[in-house]
Amino acid sequence: MKGWNAVLEVNENNFEQEVLKSSIPVVVDYWAGWCAPCKALAPIFEKVSQTFAGRMKFAKCNIDDHQNIAQENGVMSIPCMIVFKNGIEAGRIVGNQTEDSLVQRLKALL
Repeated sequence: MKGWNAVLEVNENNFEQEVLKSSIPVVVDYWAGWCAPCKALAPIFEKVSQTFAGRMKFAKCNIDDHQNIAQENGVMSIPCMIVFKNGIEAGRIVGNQTEDSLVQRLKALL
């Protein structure tokens, strides 16, 4: 199914619809362009999104552009990935991850 493994950009206009009202779990990667660990995580996040295609949605939120979303979700350091299930935080992964580590941690939150 095309589109399932596309990583969404979320913002104030679509966060509620794409994340909080999603029928499947959503992983939101909070990042910033100046953050080297965030840049290192980006290709891993993209690749892992394909592993979970159809079972989990993947989204990115630039904290510089969307500070309100980051503040509302208590993001204190980046990279920070929050898994939302039924609009509620189900888990949080802070810091850079290897592909295997991220896959295992996300499987545990499915």
